[in-house]
Amino acid sequence: MKPADLKKIVIAALEDIKGKEIEVLDTRRLTPLFENMVIASGDSTRQVKALARNVMTKVREAGGEVLSCEGEEGGDWVLVDLGSLVVHVMQPGARRYYNLEGLWREMPAAERARSFSALAR
Repeated sequence: MKPADLKKIVIAALEDIKGKEIEVLDTRRLTPLFENMVIASGDSTRQVKALARNVMTKVREAGGEVLSCEGEEGGDWVLVDLGSLVVHVMQPGARRYYNLEGLWREMPAAERARSFSALAR
């Protein structure tokens, strides 16, 4: 599946379940791991989980592959790995705290690597 098609499917799936503040980041110049990142907010644990599940369902229905899903048991932040695109569905508090938009837009590559290492500890 083409990255542009995948992006459209993901955005539509998030909009279907009333995802908020949907943002798409082009990460091609920042990492070789994926091309795009989509970040969206849900108002509750239940909505965050429903948004992530809808993304996975719609991608599979379109013939795409879901590589993994992390955080669904908690529901504060769910990550859906679609290969060339990574989806983060977060409750507003988690989204403000982790500030992925700022991390991926503003931070130089060396500092970004140090930050990810610190988060992994």
